[in-house]
Amino acid sequence: MSTAPLPSFDGHNDVLLRLWLKRKAGVAADFVQGDGIGHLDMPRMKAGGLLGGFFASFVPSGEIGPGDAFLRTAADKPPSLELAQQATDEMLAILNEIVATADGEVVLCRTAAECAETMARGAIAAVFHIEGAEAIDHDFRKLEELYAKGLRSVGPVWSRSNDFAHGVPFRCPSSPDIGSGLTDLGRELVKRCDEMGIMLDMSHMNEAGFWDVAKLSTGPLVATHSNAHALSPHSRNLTDKQLDAIKERRGMVGLNFGAMVLRADGERSPDTAISLMADHIDYLVERVGIDSVGLGSDFDGTTIPKEIADARDLPKITQLLAGRGYDQEALTKLHSGNWMRIFGEAVRG
Repeated sequence: MSTAPLPSFDGHNDVLLRLWLKRKAGVAADFVQGDGIGHLDMPRMKAGGLLGGFFASFVPSGEIGPGDAFLRTAADKPPSLELAQQATDEMLAILNEIVATADGEVVLCRTAAECAETMARGAIAAVFHIEGAEAIDHDFRKLEELYAKGLRSVGPVWSRSNDFAHGVPFRCPSSPDIGSGLTDLGRELVKRCDEMGIMLDMSHMNEAGFWDVAKLSTGPLVATHSNAHALSPHSRNLTDKQLDAIKERRGMVGLNFGAMVLRADGERSPDTAISLMADHIDYLVERVGIDSVGLGSDFDGTTIPKEIADARDLPKITQLLAGRGYDQEALTKLHSGNWMRIFGEAVRG
């Protein structure tokens, strides 16, 4: 196997949120030059072979205070439409500023072909995603606006309820079968995304919402950053029945690096063995097939094992999987090939 990092495409990161929360000018330059904070910046991504992924806009629970200061509130309270739209626009502006500052080394991609071309020349392919649809108005004008600006993936809900669905709360041990699924507005959102060719992400949906999407959507079933409930009985993880449905629809599961969804006890501890990551990969591959599993790190969004300090450590996962018997073809699928397939099938340009 080559000593160079294997090019990787990642199902989920929260670097835009990290940069947005700095609330200062120059965060795009920080990312491009390398600020050494959190898990991701351009130099560390390139050093670890992380050449693409879904860059999420996630708006924390809160409100706009005096002078547009961000105020945190209860975690289960969704942000107002005003805050959600403002924050989403600002995070997209940060991504666009990164693209402009990086001088061709980061590209906002709208198709799988654009991603493949960008990664082939060693640049970073960024796909814009929203995690929780609070920024989308009931007339879906914002959905159309964001699509025109590059949005290609939508998670209807985060782990809190909103106007579209009921998110699965963070519990362990717990089934994901908590609460009701899509609302009438959520069903309309699924239909609109299907019509527009926007990928739907079910990682934070409860089980009822998962099955609602499965019934309504004609596309592949995708969970960008979730793990196997059989190994870690966390409400955020996928049951065997859900995994079987993903297999049947030739969908996709991205391995979440978060300690709490890797461990059987659900602890958010950095003292978590990375062998658990390979355990989940093994289980997912056995359940859904080698063509439907990839990486979904949740970099900059959760506590991950300390052996993976940041994106530079991705080759450790490659080596771990190679030690489990995955050959070069399988490793290429797991690192990028499967995401390129699903992106091509689920998204229209």
